[in-house]
Amino acid sequence: MTSVVDLRSDTVTRPTAAMRRAMAEAIVGDDVFGDDPTVQQLERRVADLAGMEAAVYVPSGTMGNQIAIAVHTSPGDEVLLERESHIFLYEQGGLAANSGCLAHPVAAPAGVLDPETITGAVRREDEHNAHVTLLCCENTHNRHGGIVVPLERLRASSRAAREQGMAVHLDGARLWNAAVATGIPIREWASSADSLMMCFSKGLGAPVGSILCGSSAVIGEARRVRKRWGGAMRQVGVLAAACLHALDHHVERLADDHRRAQRLAAALRELPGVRANEPETSIVLITLDHEALDRDALEQELEARGVRVIGFGRRRLRAILHLDVDDTALERAIAVFRSVIAERVAAPVR
Repeated sequence: MTSVVDLRSDTVTRPTAAMRRAMAEAIVGDDVFGDDPTVQQLERRVADLAGMEAAVYVPSGTMGNQIAIAVHTSPGDEVLLERESHIFLYEQGGLAANSGCLAHPVAAPAGVLDPETITGAVRREDEHNAHVTLLCCENTHNRHGGIVVPLERLRASSRAAREQGMAVHLDGARLWNAAVATGIPIREWASSADSLMMCFSKGLGAPVGSILCGSSAVIGEARRVRKRWGGAMRQVGVLAAACLHALDHHVERLADDHRRAQRLAAALRELPGVRANEPETSIVLITLDHEALDRDALEQELEARGVRVIGFGRRRLRAILHLDVDDTALERAIAVFRSVIAERVAAPVR
C-alpha cells in the first residue's frame, strides 16, 4: 500500500510478493515453439474453466478481442456491437484497421442487444449490403458501471445471432467479477459464445496478459493471427506464472472489491450534488450534478490530496476498487471526497 489511493482502474495493481515469487520460480521455454510448460498449463486450465476446447495467451485484452474479430470475419463484413462497448469506444477502430470490418453500433440501455435488435440488424441478401457476421458482447460492462449482463439475456442474444448466421464473441475482460458476483461459473457464461476473452491484468492483479478461448479451429487460427501481429512471445511463462497465481489466490477475493465499491458509492451518495450508481461489481460511476463540481478541477483536487480517479464523461468520474485498496485506504479516499466536495459546494457534509 502507498499513501496514494489509486482508483483510476483495476489495471494499476502491482504484483504481490507471493506473485513475484511465483514469477521468479516459473519453469519457462520458448512459447513460439510450443515449449513453455507454464503457458501450456495456463491455457489448458482456462480452457477447462470455460468449457472450451482450447485457449491462447495474449499480451492484452484488446489484442484478444481484435484477434477474435479477425478470426470470425472477412474484410467488408459488419460487426454488430453495443454503442458503449469497449471494442467500439476504446480499441482505436481496430476492427476496421486490423480486419477491414464495419462497426454496426447499436444503443442498448443495459449493455446487451435484445434479440429483436439483432434480427433487425440483418439486411436482406443483396450485392449492395455488407454481411453482418459477428456479434460482440461485453460482460461485465465497463461503461454501464460494471453491471453484470444477466446470463439469460446473454443467451437470448446469442441464440438470435446464431439464428442469423453470426458468430458470437464475448469480451469478458472482467467476467471473473461477474462469476464471483453471481456464483455462476465461467463455463456457463462462455457457453453463449464462440470465443471468449478474459483479462488477468485487471481485478486478478497480474501485471500482464489476457487469454482467448474457443474451439480448436478458432484458437488454431488465432495463433496464426497473434504471430502475424507480433503477439507471440518467447519465455513468457514468467508472466503466465503470475496469471496462475492469480487464479489460485485472487479470484474469490474479488468479493472484497465489490463490497468496497458498494461502501464507496453509498458514502458518495450522502454528499451534496453527487450521484453514484449501485455497484454490482467493482466499478463506481460518480455523476456531478452541482454546478460547482467541475469534473477536471475536481479530479485535480482529489489527486492533489492523494486520491486518483479518472474522467468518464463530461460530468462523470469513475473509480474502481482493486486488491491494492484495502479498507483503510478506502476510508481515507472517502474522507478526501467529503472534504473536497464540501469545500466546493460550500455546504455542510454529514
